[in-house]
Amino acid sequence: MASELEPEVQAIDRSLLECSAEETAGKWLQATDLTREVYQHLAHYVPKIYCRGPNPAPQREDMLAQHVLLGPMEWYLCGEDPAFGFPKLEQANKPSHLCGRVFKVGEPTYSCRDCAVDPTCVLCMECFLGSIHREHRYRMTTSGGGGFCDCGDTEAWKEGPYCTKHDLNTSETEEEEDPLVHLTEDMIARTYNIFAIMFRYAVDILTWEKENELPPDLEIVGKSDTYYCMLFNDEVHTYEQVIYTLQKAVNCTQKEAIGFATTVDRDGRRSVRYGDFQYCEQAKSVIVRNTSRQTKPLKVQVMHSSIVAHQSFGLKLLTWLGSIIGYSDGLRRILCQVGLQEGPDGENSSLVDKLMLCDSKLWKDIFNGFIDYVTDDHDREFSIADLSVQIFTVPSLARMLITEENLMTTIIKTFMDHLKHRDIQGRFQFERYTALQAFKFRRVQSLILDLKYVLISKPTDWSEDLRHKFLEGFDAFLELLKCMQGMDPITRQVGQHIEMEPEWEAAFTLQMKLTHVISMMQDWCALDEKVLIEAYRKCLAVLMQCHSGFTDGEQPITLSLCGHAVDTIRYCVSQEKVSIHLPVSRLLAGLHVLLSKSEVAYKFPELLPLSELSPPMLIEHPLRCLVLCAQVHAGMWRRNGFSLVNQIYYYHNVKCRREMFDKDIVMLQTGVSMMDPNHFLMIMLSRFELYQIFSTPDYGKRFSSENTNKDVVQQNNTLIEEMLYLIIMLVGERFSPGVGHVNATDEIKREIIHQLSIRPMAHSELVKALPEDENKETGMETVIEAVACFKKPGLTGRGLYELKPECTKDFNLYFYHFSRAEQSKVIGGEGEGILVNILQSDVMLCIMGTILQWAVEHNGYAWSESMLQRVLHLIGMALQEEKQHLENVSEEPVVTFTFTQKISRPGDTSSNSPSILAMLETLQNAPYLEVHKDMIRWILKTFNAIKKIRESSSTSPVAEAEGTIMEENSKDKDKAERKRKAEIARLRREKIMAQMSEMQRHFIDENKELFQQTLELDASTSTILDNSPMISDTPLIALGPEQTQVTEQRQIVTCILCQEEQEVKVDNKAMVLAAFVQRSTVLSKNRNKFIQDPEKYDPLFMHPDLSCGTHTGSCGHIMHAHCWQRYFDAVQAKEQRRQQRLRVHTSYDVENGEFLCPLCECLSNTVIPLLLPPRNIFNRLDFSDQPNLVQWIRTVTQQIKALQVLRKEESTFNPPSSENSESMIELQFPEGFRPDFRPKNPYSESIKEMLTTFGTATYKVGLKVHPNEEDPRVPIMCWGSCAYTIQTIERILNDEEKPLFGHLPCRQDDCLKSLTRFAAAHWTAASFPVVQEHFCILFASLVPNEKYGNLPCILDIDMFHLLVSLVLSFPALQCQDFSGFSLTTGDLHIFHLVTMAHIVQILLTSCTEENGMDQENPTGEEELAVLALYKTLCHCAGSALKEIPSGWHLWRSVKAGIMPFLRCSALFFHYLNGVPAPSEIQGKLLSYELLENLFCPSSTVNIWRKINSGNENKLNYYWCNNSEVKKYLEGGRQAISYARESNKLIDLPDDYSIFCPVTILRDKSRAPTLCLVCGTMLCSQSYCCQTELEGEDVGACTAHTYTCGSGVGIFLRVRECQVLFLAGKTKGCFYAPPYLDDYGETDQGLRRGNPLHLCKERFKKIQKLWQQHSITEEIGHAQEANQTLVGIDWQHL
Repeated sequence: MASELEPEVQAIDRSLLECSAEETAGKWLQATDLTREVYQHLAHYVPKIYCRGPNPAPQREDMLAQHVLLGPMEWYLCGEDPAFGFPKLEQANKPSHLCGRVFKVGEPTYSCRDCAVDPTCVLCMECFLGSIHREHRYRMTTSGGGGFCDCGDTEAWKEGPYCTKHDLNTSETEEEEDPLVHLTEDMIARTYNIFAIMFRYAVDILTWEKENELPPDLEIVGKSDTYYCMLFNDEVHTYEQVIYTLQKAVNCTQKEAIGFATTVDRDGRRSVRYGDFQYCEQAKSVIVRNTSRQTKPLKVQVMHSSIVAHQSFGLKLLTWLGSIIGYSDGLRRILCQVGLQEGPDGENSSLVDKLMLCDSKLWKDIFNGFIDYVTDDHDREFSIADLSVQIFTVPSLARMLITEENLMTTIIKTFMDHLKHRDIQGRFQFERYTALQAFKFRRVQSLILDLKYVLISKPTDWSEDLRHKFLEGFDAFLELLKCMQGMDPITRQVGQHIEMEPEWEAAFTLQMKLTHVISMMQDWCALDEKVLIEAYRKCLAVLMQCHSGFTDGEQPITLSLCGHAVDTIRYCVSQEKVSIHLPVSRLLAGLHVLLSKSEVAYKFPELLPLSELSPPMLIEHPLRCLVLCAQVHAGMWRRNGFSLVNQIYYYHNVKCRREMFDKDIVMLQTGVSMMDPNHFLMIMLSRFELYQIFSTPDYGKRFSSENTNKDVVQQNNTLIEEMLYLIIMLVGERFSPGVGHVNATDEIKREIIHQLSIRPMAHSELVKALPEDENKETGMETVIEAVACFKKPGLTGRGLYELKPECTKDFNLYFYHFSRAEQSKVIGGEGEGILVNILQSDVMLCIMGTILQWAVEHNGYAWSESMLQRVLHLIGMALQEEKQHLENVSEEPVVTFTFTQKISRPGDTSSNSPSILAMLETLQNAPYLEVHKDMIRWILKTFNAIKKIRESSSTSPVAEAEGTIMEENSKDKDKAERKRKAEIARLRREKIMAQMSEMQRHFIDENKELFQQTLELDASTSTILDNSPMISDTPLIALGPEQTQVTEQRQIVTCILCQEEQEVKVDNKAMVLAAFVQRSTVLSKNRNKFIQDPEKYDPLFMHPDLSCGTHTGSCGHIMHAHCWQRYFDAVQAKEQRRQQRLRVHTSYDVENGEFLCPLCECLSNTVIPLLLPPRNIFNRLDFSDQPNLVQWIRTVTQQIKALQVLRKEESTFNPPSSENSESMIELQFPEGFRPDFRPKNPYSESIKEMLTTFGTATYKVGLKVHPNEEDPRVPIMCWGSCAYTIQTIERILNDEEKPLFGHLPCRQDDCLKSLTRFAAAHWTAASFPVVQEHFCILFASLVPNEKYGNLPCILDIDMFHLLVSLVLSFPALQCQDFSGFSLTTGDLHIFHLVTMAHIVQILLTSCTEENGMDQENPTGEEELAVLALYKTLCHCAGSALKEIPSGWHLWRSVKAGIMPFLRCSALFFHYLNGVPAPSEIQGKLLSYELLENLFCPSSTVNIWRKINSGNENKLNYYWCNNSEVKKYLEGGRQAISYARESNKLIDLPDDYSIFCPVTILRDKSRAPTLCLVCGTMLCSQSYCCQTELEGEDVGACTAHTYTCGSGVGIFLRVRECQVLFLAGKTKGCFYAPPYLDDYGETDQGLRRGNPLHLCKERFKKIQKLWQQHSITEEIGHAQEANQTLVGIDWQHL
């Protein structure tokens, strides 16, 4: 198909390319009917340019469209070449004072908490950085796309509306000039013409509904028969459904289907098939059939290609118009006039209206083109509906819309119309709430947001019009609340548990969304007295209507108690329906408080309907609600399930309580203040269903003696406690403005004090615990300094606020916002109180008396201590009140509060109960009330003090002494409370201690003889330590023939699985360490290197760029090999069973040999055997003269040659046929060399098996191949892992400036020791000839051997890897040498040889620039030697080396370059030979000189001498005279220079906000993610950037880990401010980011938006995790701790 199209396409291109923009524009300028001309041009050319095949070709289309279609318009508009015309326009243009930048997705926006009028006022980054708000308290968020920068809008900012860029110049007049003055008349006319035609064309074609024909003026003759099957985005179907359907419908691969789905999601539509009508129709029917089963089908249309072409161009036109008006404000003004000009159809007929009204029919791309901030027509935040935030938040506009368009009423009515489900009483009903309804409900909620936006800025002056319209809106709002009053009523389940949890969330969602609106309505009312009075009357009237239906059918009854009687209705919360939603009552309570606060009630009592208020009616419903909470707490509603528990939780929760619980308390307080307190208490007893208990004498005794159900007793106790608590709240909680004499800051202070008295809290926790206003502010910052001190965080955790000690006096144990759990945690203290007459009412005294009497006769009654505690608290409050009244007696003529007199009178004569006072005196000595003693004492003391004041005040003023007594009293009271708590704690402690000591005694008795043994053992071990084998006088040498001989101490270890002890010996069963082997690029200097074919790759030589090494780590826990084997088999079996059931990943992958250490759950994938130093086993001590380096090299070279001859013989004569050949070989053997000798393997079978196990694991992981223990590369990988691990540890110690010895954690120390010894012993388990062969090749890289050509040059070998491999493979050759050379001599010579090669490497690559610090002539031996060597190298390498710098300079660079190598070697030989580090370097940073002495005294000087002797010159020549070395010296290639810099993670900016602009570049990416290792920005979590890796589709981050970190990655997810760790495809976790706000907290997801700054310590911690190779371990621990992490598909990130 494509090949047929090609020539045709080419031909078309030619005719199009010949079209001239200038000529076309000239034609248009002459035309009489411009519209017809332009339309003909479009009709002819658009279908030729756009939609020419199945797949769009955007580059070709854009190029041609610019040339043929847009070019003529630009010429026409400018009247000249647009290349000159547009720059002229730009110059003449004056920049606007409004920024108006439209935000892209993910762009940072900044709001100022001090100056913004509301939270929707935001600045773009550029304006923010140039504004005064940078120094204020700002909040940073990332935009979801959409919205404007408000810089320059004076209504949006209280101060500083302009940034430096948009500032008004003072010289300019305030009057804005018309931007059109900069354009010529002629140009204005032309622009008007072309804009009108093009805008109309774009709107018409984009809102065109026919699929088969074009508008008549665009139709052309000879239309082609090609169609597109067009798939549109919808809000119902998931990605997966769309992909699956497309694969079936249009036979595409999964990858293509993913591409289609991604485009549909991004642009709103995509053609999925191209061809004739029949062909497309068939695809459409399959798609519709497949997707219509569960939901409505996907929207698919078959459209003619010419329509699609014109629509594509229509989109292009919108973007073009957008870019053109950027040149001049005049052009922008003209486009606005064109767009808003009324059309022929009257109202709502302008082009912009047409586009907006068709909003729901259009697809996304139109909006990207037209209204930049509308990006998705289905999500609310992206449709036309979202314009509301732009319009309603402008105060002047909002006011105008309220008064002229009655906006509030319109919004509320629209909202009510959408919620159609009502019950008989007309209340909202949300039962059987389907997903679709829920979705619609979510949409409708946006209307509440609009209401919030309208109310956000409060009016300062009210016009009559505004009053009238606001109250009209208030009426509509009351209608809405009326539908909510009493919704979701519930009835107590008795007998059996509820079957279906009722729907409760919708009602609470509505309540939460409305909370701020209700508060703001009250704030508006408070601003104007007339409005407030009118609103109060309206609200009361609606409440009466709601109540009129409630009292029917409930019989009136009369209650009497203590000589008082009250009429009420019979109603039981536990039997009738009750609802927690009472918004009308609560709104009335709020307005009532405002009346008393603004003193309207005193000024105009005649205007208020106070006579209509019936207090019992006001308190009825709030009281039922509080009783419901008490009964739920008492466990009476258990059978109603969780929905009720959740409702009660939210009722008290900080999000809702301001308009729910708090207002109910206020309503009850209002009721109490208007009623006789006795009546109030009787109604309350009746609603709490406790009236019986207190009105019948001896009821309590009867109650407990009847052995009634324990539960009922418990329930009644709890209800009495809850009722007393409620009374305490009603009397004590007058800390809200309007109820008590306090303001809002006092209220917030009190909240903070009570929160911090539970425990110190972080800033974010405190903010969450405090109520927010509509601007998301809590007012905390203003008062926090006064009540708390801030403590900074350490490396983990967060900063905490602690309560200042002087604030504890304001603490109240019965604070009404404490949850039950919090109340039990807090410290002691008291509050004080004023709706106080309730405290001295007869009914209250009766209740107190009854409970005290139960306590006195404590055996016969059911009562609880906390009940008594509450009564004592109430008595205390009453005494405090009376004391205050007496102290203010001068102002008040009569003291009406006479609590002391009332409690000293005895009770009813009928029951002849003693007075309250007498009972308190009795209780004071009760032994079972130890805890409350101090409180009772304090009460009696206060009582006596008041009595004294009363007596003295009748005669004289209060004496000074009494005042001081008062102060002491309140302190005593405090103390009493604390002492009570302490007493409880002490009794508990004593009880526990007694139990423990009893258990101890019991245990010792049983195990007497065991204890004897331990004591003896302790004595013996201490003596062993004293005579440790170290003789400190002799110098310690770790290498060479003079190596210090250390007698290895016996090593006895315990298996963590079977707890048995065992000594580590050569012939014992193997003991192993759990270990984790992983590939690593932490030291890599070249991350772009890949092993193309691991099966053929030869790892014998490690390149100095260390591009990928194998690292081994261990947690240091020891097991028997057989115990581990059993454990691992069990894990495997369990895993297989689990996989059949669940098929989810665990934190470890058993198929790859992974398991968790049985003790610490650290991720491991193999085990290392524990060994004794292997060198001591193989070393045959011989004190004959040891050869020098030259002799040794000669000997080894001869031995290697002999071996080569032998191998050659073996391969030619398979069986050696004649003796003669043997004798021939014998002749060539050096003295004492027996190549036929095979050493006996000293290790036990079990150790041999473990040597193989670990070796194979290292090989498998390091090369990513299948395990094969026979492979000749196994020993190389083991040596390599040993060398690489030592190198990483040396780098860590170096970077942290820690000493080499004595500072490693014991797990690393054990790991290195075991790893080095294992690597040294591994050759015994490998094939003997293979190891010998490796040694020969390695040796040949330093000493020439003609058999081995093509070895890497000296610049391409990492010398430490070479040293380790040579030393560890040397025994295979040395064991056949019986001439008396010792193994250690060989080690020393290998070390010298490699060191020399390394020095040459350093000299060849050192960039010796002169620093002007040149010293005098070289004096030191080393400097002379190094100069001589440099000259020699110059000679060997030809003159390509740079000219000779000074000796001092060379010596300095050699010293610096060789240090890491020497430090690594020191660690290696220390662990290999088991020679302890000398005491003088333990814990010290090593200098070059110290290191030099460590290996072998005078070793380096010897090296220098040897280097310059004749023989070594041959080596130098061999090393330097190499084509690669020459190429490097001539600048033809790169080489690593020494010392290698340590790798670090990339540098991060200090201010987090600087990150965001970087990510805007990828604005289509949902989750831009930064690799912290190499700094690449990736597009994570999106289908578009998935790649294939080992046959699986993976996300960009996972794919990147394989190239950058060989499977391990550390990323920063920029928009979430979250660090992501990945390891492999199935493992990952999120980690706390290194960015903290000023309160020492991280902000993952940028939810709080406080400014974030880099915390260097935390970043170092992440870096250390990476350098120590602990990322995988960290992920393992995180996944074990948090099972939800296991379910995440990490490979898609």
